[in-house]
Amino acid sequence: MSKTKTQPKLDLDRPELYINRELSWLAFNARVLEEALDQRNPLLERVKFMAIVASNLDEFYEVRVAGVLQLHESSANPSRPDGLTPAEQLERIAPLAHQQVAEQYRCWNEDLIPALAEEGIFFWEARQLEGEHLDFVHKYWEEELELILTPIVVDPAHPFPRVINKALCIGALLESQGQSMMGVATVPRVLPRILRLPDQGDGLHFVTLAGIMELQTSNLFRGYQVLGSAPFRVTRNSELYVNEKDADNLLEKIEEQVINLRQADAVRLEIAASAPDRLVKLLQRQFALDDSLVFRANGPVNLHRVIALSDLVPRPSLKYPPFSPVERELPKEPEPFFESIRNRDILLHHPYESFSTVIDFIRMAADDPKVLAIKQTIYRTGDDSQVAQALINAAERGKEVTVLVELKARGDEAANIEWAKSMEESGIHVVYGIMGLKIHCKLSMLVRRDQDRLRRYAHLGTGNYNHTTARFYTDLGLITAEPAITAEVAEVFNLLTAHNRETNFEQLLVAPAGLMRGMLDRIERESEQARAGRPAAIIAKMNGLMDPAIIKALYRASQAGVEIDLIVRGICCLRAGMPDISENIRVYSIIGRFLEHSRVFYFANGGTEEIWLGSADWMNRNLRGRVEVVFPIFNPGLRQRIYRDLIELAIADRTKSRQMRANGTYTRHTPSPGEEETEMQECLMRLALGEDLNLPGSSPSV
Repeated sequence: MSKTKTQPKLDLDRPELYINRELSWLAFNARVLEEALDQRNPLLERVKFMAIVASNLDEFYEVRVAGVLQLHESSANPSRPDGLTPAEQLERIAPLAHQQVAEQYRCWNEDLIPALAEEGIFFWEARQLEGEHLDFVHKYWEEELELILTPIVVDPAHPFPRVINKALCIGALLESQGQSMMGVATVPRVLPRILRLPDQGDGLHFVTLAGIMELQTSNLFRGYQVLGSAPFRVTRNSELYVNEKDADNLLEKIEEQVINLRQADAVRLEIAASAPDRLVKLLQRQFALDDSLVFRANGPVNLHRVIALSDLVPRPSLKYPPFSPVERELPKEPEPFFESIRNRDILLHHPYESFSTVIDFIRMAADDPKVLAIKQTIYRTGDDSQVAQALINAAERGKEVTVLVELKARGDEAANIEWAKSMEESGIHVVYGIMGLKIHCKLSMLVRRDQDRLRRYAHLGTGNYNHTTARFYTDLGLITAEPAITAEVAEVFNLLTAHNRETNFEQLLVAPAGLMRGMLDRIERESEQARAGRPAAIIAKMNGLMDPAIIKALYRASQAGVEIDLIVRGICCLRAGMPDISENIRVYSIIGRFLEHSRVFYFANGGTEEIWLGSADWMNRNLRGRVEVVFPIFNPGLRQRIYRDLIELAIADRTKSRQMRANGTYTRHTPSPGEEETEMQECLMRLALGEDLNLPGSSPSV
């Protein structure tokens, strides 16, 4: 039961009430690593989780640590809720990050490699090879690898090469005629990083490309004595900094910056644990990195590359059982397709339901002569974007097509630039949004002539229009012809193209103008309901929770007696379960087969429940620095479905869920005696396939 108390007003600005975001992120990545250690997961899926940990750390240093380093170097000390200075953050990050990397390699060497060997899958260091396998790598060197490589010996005429971001290299200590020098060669990206060795009837054998290069170091640097060598990798600052006010052509400016990022300031050096100390010091000095930013790898440098084993090993028994998203039974002809949308809103839950319905929505619009115009936001496309191609087809068929492309989507800048160029060439009106704001909302709208009148249809979602990530990201989407919603979607597009900031939205919550206020008002409303003795509860599911204004509002709501459940996959700066502050707040994190990405917000509202979906997390960047859209679910049946089939299952998860303790640490949920071992994602897959589950909990009276 919730606790409502009459108590003195407490200071909610105290630093101890807030968890540092970088430390919270490291705790999240530790939860991912737990999945690599969990023997209940199939073996090759454990390898994947371990590889994802490495990829996550790349982005952490590229963006998060890079930002803290810049603040530290500039002597800036911006006010933070947790009170930590940049120097203090770096001091706390370093030991935790090094510990995590050490645990990652311990997992690889002591858990995964022996487990793989038991299954007849052998991962070798090149120096361990002999016989036929050694002959193979020598031949591969002579016929493939050597022909591509460009070794560089550093001297006054050949300065140290500009090693691009995350490029794997071989560094060597060389000597010739009494002179010491260093050699560098980049491991080619055009060749596979993991090679399968010839079968010998005893299983599958693999070796890394970098290992082969290191084995051939003496051949790589002929004429020199090799005193020592090791693979290394440097991570650079990848945050995009563009002064949009001074950019005459934003696309050209960002394209230029994307190229420059490959050679930005170094923020981390990874090097094999076997590397000579002298080589480490030379590279450290070359990249201007202190000891805390140097990581010794007790295994393959860049463990993310071992994710390829999943494709290289044809062993379904070592992977998750296959799951194909369920196709919605919707008409394949335009007239009945759009009629079905007019009759009822369509709720989609990916990856349990196929993203093809969203693709069909746009493709149908492209082919339908009654569709006159299409408007679309694009944040992350991917290299092979079915949505972008459908929009190009629509423009080539004479439709009026407008696309808002976000050029500053981290990691997708290059792909988005190329798609923007292709779309412009096809006749699409491409817009890059509002200066100073990222366009992060997920919207698609078309205008169709229905029975001699124009009608709008819209898709609003929580995730990107990317058919690849839709197979393993969990997201929700709504296809609707509801005039109250579609009219305001049209206003959002007007805001983005005409910069009309005077728009007042009644149905949608739109950042940066109204989303923050809308969420704070609803949190405060729950507090008022609790004080009045009416039903009061907040359940919110998101990727990250950092905004201090939201956190303080949640603390106040908890003090008022509101029951609050927060399902936060990643960073959470709120501290749950503190007496008199947050004792009515519970924070869960779910790490599973699919990446939890949907944003869902539930408010009990005195018995008149509301459910909202959208593109925004409760983070400063979403609420103040991006265009985001959060939208209501009007249909009672759909609200009930979201509550029963998602919210209740998330809270009831006793397999993949962890709960935050008052000290900020997380404890994995385990079933109580007699309690079922519920796993949300497994239940949702079974529900999608039509199984009738005895679901925990009870649905609200929506």
